[in-house]
Amino acid sequence: MSVDVMDEEWLLSMEQVRSLLECIRGHAGVDHSVYPFMLTVAEQALRPGEARALRVRDVVLPDGDAGELTTRHRGVAREIPLQPRFVEFLREWISGAGLREDDLLFPGTRGGPLPTSVCQRVWQQAQEAVLPRDELYSWRLGEPISILRESRLAEWLRMGNSFFAVAELAGVTPEWLALRYPYCFRQGDADIDWNHLAKATALPKVKR
Repeated sequence: MSVDVMDEEWLLSMEQVRSLLECIRGHAGVDHSVYPFMLTVAEQALRPGEARALRVRDVVLPDGDAGELTTRHRGVAREIPLQPRFVEFLREWISGAGLREDDLLFPGTRGGPLPTSVCQRVWQQAQEAVLPRDELYSWRLGEPISILRESRLAEWLRMGNSFFAVAELAGVTPEWLALRYPYCFRQGDADIDWNHLAKATALPKVKR
């Protein structure tokens, strides 16, 4: 399996993600779907294409309780649990936008798919406004929206969540996660008791 490592210093901190989303919420312009779309990508670690294809019928949003989102990638469906606070957010969004069951969850201004160009323009504006102008600034201006998903997956792993559970939520394999984010599996320098190890693994003496 060949997987490119996502360099750790390129990932966004959760504070940066929050700042970017706040900026997007305030400057999304006429296309009000951009903010909830970006928030869903960031919160649920979805591929942007998965989030763009969601329909209202793909979410189960019980009042005051945890919900569920069903997304699909390459024809394979997976279910993602939604915390009550995010359920409430989506309920308010659907109601406020007047969306029906068969509508796209994040439609463009004319009801069709949310244009990639619109999202990318708003995303770049937020990057320019929020990200520090350090040695990575010029690169970050060109990074795709999917960095929100990458940063969330790495954060889940750093929090100590089971990489099997994270892999299931992300629609990837545990092996892919280990190759993509190897630094999330470091446990620090471990002292090995070599004497104890030698005794434990010593072969029995052969009687002559």
